[in-house]
Amino acid sequence: MAVPEIGTLLVVVAAAFAASAVALLAATALAARRWHNSGAARLLAETRAPIAFLFDDETVQDATPAAYAFLETSAESGSDWTRLAGLLRHRFPGLDGALRGLAEAGRIELAATDGGADRLSAEWRDGLARIALVDGAADAAADDGSRVERQSLAATEAEVEALRNVVQAGPAAIWKQGTDGTVLWANDVYFALAYEMLGTERAHSWPPPPLFPVAGGAASEAGIAPAPFRARLGGDDGKVSRWFECQGYASGEEMLCYALPADSLVRAEESLREFVQTLSKTFAQLPIGLAIFDRARRLALFNPALTDLTGLEVEFLAARPTLFAFLDRLRERRRIPEPRDYRSWRQRMVDLEAAAAGGFVQENWTLPTGQTFRVSGRPHPDGAVAFLFEDITAEISLTRRFRSEIELGQTVIDSLEEAIAVFSAAGVLTFSNAAYAALWGIDPSVTLAEIGIVEATRLWQSRTEPTPIWGDARDFLAERGERAEWSGRVKLSDGRGLDCRFQPLSGGATLVGFSETTRQVSAQVSGPALRARSRARA
Repeated sequence: MAVPEIGTLLVVVAAAFAASAVALLAATALAARRWHNSGAARLLAETRAPIAFLFDDETVQDATPAAYAFLETSAESGSDWTRLAGLLRHRFPGLDGALRGLAEAGRIELAATDGGADRLSAEWRDGLARIALVDGAADAAADDGSRVERQSLAATEAEVEALRNVVQAGPAAIWKQGTDGTVLWANDVYFALAYEMLGTERAHSWPPPPLFPVAGGAASEAGIAPAPFRARLGGDDGKVSRWFECQGYASGEEMLCYALPADSLVRAEESLREFVQTLSKTFAQLPIGLAIFDRARRLALFNPALTDLTGLEVEFLAARPTLFAFLDRLRERRRIPEPRDYRSWRQRMVDLEAAAAGGFVQENWTLPTGQTFRVSGRPHPDGAVAFLFEDITAEISLTRRFRSEIELGQTVIDSLEEAIAVFSAAGVLTFSNAAYAALWGIDPSVTLAEIGIVEATRLWQSRTEPTPIWGDARDFLAERGERAEWSGRVKLSDGRGLDCRFQPLSGGATLVGFSETTRQVSAQVSGPALRARSRARA
């Protein structure tokens, strides 16, 4: 039985200790609160002002009864400072900026700008901001209630004056109308506009003439504001046309209405509309199909050529299909390469869209119908993507025919026994046959480096006995103007004879032909070299 008694004793001791600790903390907090309250009261008493506050950041730590009553008159919501600033900001301009530097300045004073003698005094003391509203009224014996009432009235009048200035100086025409459309009140901008449009006599009549057809009556009674709309004034009898964006807000049985100038917006919209019409007319004449998809990948713009090339219905395109719906319809119409499986085709389309969104991309589509489309995609601002569809069937057919003719010509030239090399007007080897490769041991068609007349004659000279023909050949290929065909004979290093001919072609090109002689001969030359030697002997 001893063990439970010891346990009970320990529990009792622990509980007593905890209770003592809680009591000590409570006593400490109460002492701190009393010290703080006594310090706050002392700071308030030193002001000797009926309306005084002590702020810790934006929270009121203490205030005089009149100050609390004054704060309750604020229409603002939020922190204590937000509510007080709403009452004082209109009477004391620069209040917020001045109080931000209060800790550094230590003390500031601001004078009211409403014509009275009231002052606002602020002082930084012990980490708190002491703000006092010093009443400058002549009746110093007035009670706190009348002081609060006077300060509240002054704050309200200052706020009303500020709001009146905002309404009168704003760029919008503002007016209030009844349920029957009668104008009950209007600002200066409204009257100036009425004077401009209706003249002095009608503008200064009462009630003011209605300028805008803002909905009233049932809309106002139901508390429903009419939808924003655009109205035009003037334009008749030589008056300048003016555009406005109008909006009304129902308030009980009246409606508060606004009309903002919209001339610049209307001009911009007209310019944009004309620009789009010009683009549409230009796109309509293009033989290339155009499809522009917006950032949501829905068709935003297309031209008639797209329907002609793809065979898609105008109704389908006008419904703004998505990019994949557009491609699916192309696949149904056999206007897209037929894939081995649908999944790989869809992935290919995803890759095409991603590549077009990231930069210019181009593909050639060979269709099951035998046509060939060149599809180009390029990104546009705001995430849009444009695709161009061009029918290049004729171009591909022509290219294939040219390639076939070139291959046929190469086959014919390769069948000749004469080694042939063709040099361009710049002296670059552009064409040769199989006999040339066999004779000189080099195939220019598989050589990546460019071969000029200097490199070619150096090769020829290295495999023949010394002869002046190669120097004459270099001069002949470099000549411009009229040239005559000439020929010569050289001797290869193995003793075989080689007949050479140099024939000018159109465009400044030159054909060089090599044919092996059937007997051993000494090197002979005719043409430029022979004429040069004759002149030398003479």
